[in-house]
Amino acid sequence: MDLAVKDLPAELEGFRLVQLSDLHISKLFQRDWVRGVVERTNGIGADLIVVTGDVIDGSVEARRGDVEPLAQLRARHGVIGIPGNHEYYFDYGAWKPRLQELGIRMLTNQHEVVRHGDAQLTVAGIADAAALRYGDEGPDLPKALAGAPSGAPVVLLAHRPAGAANHAQQGVAVQLSGHTHGGMVVGMAPVIGPPNEGFLSRGYRVGGMQLYVSNGTGLWMGFPLRLGKPSEITEFVLTRGR
Repeated sequence: MDLAVKDLPAELEGFRLVQLSDLHISKLFQRDWVRGVVERTNGIGADLIVVTGDVIDGSVEARRGDVEPLAQLRARHGVIGIPGNHEYYFDYGAWKPRLQELGIRMLTNQHEVVRHGDAQLTVAGIADAAALRYGDEGPDLPKALAGAPSGAPVVLLAHRPAGAANHAQQGVAVQLSGHTHGGMVVGMAPVIGPPNEGFLSRGYRVGGMQLYVSNGTGLWMGFPLRLGKPSEITEFVLTRGR
């Protein structure tokens, strides 16, 4: 998909970004499946890979071998990720260092400046709201953007699409989210839509910001079903917008 970004620096024209989301690596999606996802993702040849939460289902001990292929993800500017609610369910304090060992630079209310030639792209990541239930810091976009270079477009990684309007008002150009699995089954929007402010599947325009909600790459073991909402590995190409 093309993503038109207002005032995109010329050197970022054609920048390719790949999103993985909601892998839910588990007893259902094990090491061989993860290896296949990694191979297909690497085949795209992206400039940057982002992972927008819910990487796992299970403890570090239970899933240690299954997540190992993630260490082979390759992109020019590496891999950046954020936690989803499931990372907190299974002890994000233990999962964060493990995911970073695998080469995923985890952002929790932080940002990283990606330098592409002479251009800069700010990639910010916020914590998931589930963090508050476990005594951790909740999502805080102003903190995540503190010290970011002025004039650099902001790509926000936020596991849940809710809050998009507020994020747009704070100058975010693109928000990449997941969490909804696209609604999982056609017809479930009345149930899944309201907690996610109606943002369930793929592209939306929110003020001056573009929001993309991935259908997810995997499935949660608690509801391993899709109907009319296919899984995805999503490639974006940045273009200059008005």
